[in-house]
Amino acid sequence: MQAPLRIGTRASPLALWQAEHVRNGILRLHPGSTVEIVPLTTSGDRFLDVPLHAVGGKGLFVKEIEDALLDGRVDLAVHSMKDVPAHQPAGLEIAAILVREDVRDAFVSTRYPDPAALPAGARVGSSSLRRRAQLLARFPHLQVDDLRGNVATRLGKMDAGLYDAVILAAAGLKRLGLAERISASLAVEDSLPAVGQGAIGVEIRRDDAATRTFIAALDDPETSLCVHAERTMNQTLGGDCRLPVAALAQRRAGGSLLLRGLVATADGSRILRAAAEGRDASALGQAVAAQLLAQGAAAIIEEITRT
Repeated sequence: MQAPLRIGTRASPLALWQAEHVRNGILRLHPGSTVEIVPLTTSGDRFLDVPLHAVGGKGLFVKEIEDALLDGRVDLAVHSMKDVPAHQPAGLEIAAILVREDVRDAFVSTRYPDPAALPAGARVGSSSLRRRAQLLARFPHLQVDDLRGNVATRLGKMDAGLYDAVILAAAGLKRLGLAERISASLAVEDSLPAVGQGAIGVEIRRDDAATRTFIAALDDPETSLCVHAERTMNQTLGGDCRLPVAALAQRRAGGSLLLRGLVATADGSRILRAAAEGRDASALGQAVAAQLLAQGAAAIIEEITRT
């Protein structure tokens, strides 16, 4: 490509790391290209004093970037796939999903080795209803409070004694060189990840064939297939980033995919689980969603959406 390729991204340290990671990948594929990073402020960055689920969910972290993509200010956008809503705006598509990092949630504390060691009433910080629900289901004696901000802000508040522990994505901590802060990585059986957790997606305009071809080799087919299964489940449920919905697809030894899904009440008092195995990612996502809906997922989703 002759003109500079402009990457739109949030301005947080983790988002900038991800954009630089994509930039480096493009430069490895196309040495001598000019690739610029364009940091943008999103609505999610402006409402840091309000619980995320109360102001529109993680979709607020992508809206302004997608607007810039649609009006031509940037040529592609880099997102954490767990922040990308189930339904994208008309005219946009995810053209590549990079190799996935650690999908697990991480327990971080300066005083306690894991959640089981926390005493009754211990204060845990998390911005995710999904994490809150699963933690409270296992440890109802804990106090889980909303905690927003970038990774450094959340760790800083815990280090200052405002929280006994925080739950963060292991992928983000590892990408920022903070793996040593992880006290315990939570098994996916105990804390099923968010849809797309650990995966970086590259979004483009649907009619931009040149950019699609230019970045095609960034895509990791297995990660794309797994994330597609997870997102299909979420789309079929009608879920969004605000809800306690979780999913994880993983490759089995025989080549098929195992997809596990979860829908929970915000307080963790009721958790629905489902799983299915197969080779068709779309059919798998629909099958797991159908199981969850048969258990009453629609009523849980509707109740949380209303509040």
